[in-house]
Amino acid sequence: MLEKIPESFGASLHNQRAGIENTIYHRLGRPTLPRIEVRSPAFTPGSAIPIEYTADGIGYSPPLAWVGVPQSTASIAMIVEDADSPTPHPLVHAIVVNMGVDDAELEEGALNSPDHEGVGLQVGRNSFLKQSWLPPDPPPGHGMHHYVFQVFALHSGTPFSNVPGRQELFEAVTARAIAGGYLIGTYSREQPVKAKLMDGVAESEQEIAAPAWVGVPA
Repeated sequence: MLEKIPESFGASLHNQRAGIENTIYHRLGRPTLPRIEVRSPAFTPGSAIPIEYTADGIGYSPPLAWVGVPQSTASIAMIVEDADSPTPHPLVHAIVVNMGVDDAELEEGALNSPDHEGVGLQVGRNSFLKQSWLPPDPPPGHGMHHYVFQVFALHSGTPFSNVPGRQELFEAVTARAIAGGYLIGTYSREQPVKAKLMDGVAESEQEIAAPAWVGVPA
């Protein structure tokens, strides 16, 4: 959706970023919180999210897995935020709540997205007020964006509403988190290249905006 925004406009917003310190995990301010290791078979920590999981590809949610959930956990919650969105708060790309303790992974496409039905998880509202995965879609020229996949182990407590938003999740995590962790993936639209991903095959005849695949440490 944002791929047609002029690159000069994105560049003008370069210094306007929500900030990783404003993501849910970092707002907790609990350095002693036991750590959950979050990983993905699709990308390594701090590296580029493959194009197929973005608005420039088919836009499925990427596969994820996690380890280190305490035995006393009642449920698992997840939120994905863009720490570099030019907005007052990080842009929410997905919220999932009430995942079971034994659910240690999400397969590719587990979350519903604009043209794809997921596996029936309880999904909250993203920043566009949709119950779905919002594929990475940074403004051209804005630079590298860091997408923070955050997983929390929660003890029992007040049930979530049917469609929780960011503030409700933050309040639940603040009150109930007994462990947490995150994985950062990056994406940008910096270099025009002649390629288009169609049914998993790159075709050289068409030009699209593509990411500069430059990874940074998580």
